[in-house]
Amino acid sequence: MSERMVNQFLEMVKIDSESGNEAKMMEYLLVEIPKIGGQASLDDYGNLLAKFPAKGCQGKEPVLLSCHADTVKPGVGIEPVIEDGVIRSKGDTILGADDKAGIAEVLEAMRVAEVYPPVEFAVSRQEEVGLLGVKEMDFSQITAKRGFLMDNDTLDTIVIGGPSYFAIDVDITGKSAHAGMEPEKGINAILAAAKAISALKLGRLDHETTANVGVIEGGLIRNGVPDQVKFLAECRSADHEKGVKLAAEMERIIHEQVESVGAKAEISTDNLCRAVSIPDDAAPVKIAQQALSTIGITAKPIFITGFTDASIYNNQGIQMAVVGIGAKDEHSKDESIAIQDMQNALTALIEMLRLSAE
Repeated sequence: MSERMVNQFLEMVKIDSESGNEAKMMEYLLVEIPKIGGQASLDDYGNLLAKFPAKGCQGKEPVLLSCHADTVKPGVGIEPVIEDGVIRSKGDTILGADDKAGIAEVLEAMRVAEVYPPVEFAVSRQEEVGLLGVKEMDFSQITAKRGFLMDNDTLDTIVIGGPSYFAIDVDITGKSAHAGMEPEKGINAILAAAKAISALKLGRLDHETTANVGVIEGGLIRNGVPDQVKFLAECRSADHEKGVKLAAEMERIIHEQVESVGAKAEISTDNLCRAVSIPDDAAPVKIAQQALSTIGITAKPIFITGFTDASIYNNQGIQMAVVGIGAKDEHSKDESIAIQDMQNALTALIEMLRLSAE
């Protein structure tokens, strides 16, 4: 059991790095990576890019390993505890195994693996808020054409694709008035938002398409007709054109319903990533399956309607399989990771590197 890896993971989760505030985590990695034989630097956006020379082989193509440094909220002041071989937070925050367990596993693999080709290691910023870091990554520093993204939870699945994703930000303007004395002079922005949201089709729309409204903000006082409301919606689909049409339909419905009560809507839609997948038999997938089989795990390729940095890498022509780190209940205060699952992920990664050198 790699006690060193676990201790480093515990050390890293105590470094605050909510999305947008990853600088201290990157500074930590800039110090740690040279200790294990790598050269590391930050690109103009603050993503970390590192290189390790080959070990135990010659003339092999480089492989890319990747993780992200940011965590979701609440991720400030994380206090990890170990109970019965499972690491979790004390309960007031997330743990940050997503994705610092992946980083810890990569660092330990680079320490102990006896054979690997040239390794390029990319750690992105702001993955959790729309893959913002990887979109701005300096790809001129990456020469690998295939690799492994350490950002899947379970070890028995390998993610081979993700959806097109559309973030839809809506600002509604009505007209303020006194709610008791002269409500007829106002236009209620909350009512306008409610009509729009209730008219949208939300949830799972088919096997590859979903839509959601996740945030609504508006109103200042109980006895005032509110004139401003903002809500945040999204849609995603494994079929890009279907996603484009759905986003446009959601915009149309919102405008129609908001205007029906005399209010106005300003809508900003951002296509944050485009649907992409790699074949079930792509080299990184086969290597990951073979490596996991050595520890008794049969891993199946899956397409998810969540999204990862792999969507951007694959659209950039770098074939990336998303492999498990062993975490559970990510994005919640119940997030945890079993030490044995971290060890299994490490063992599999070491074997992936060996197979990549063959």
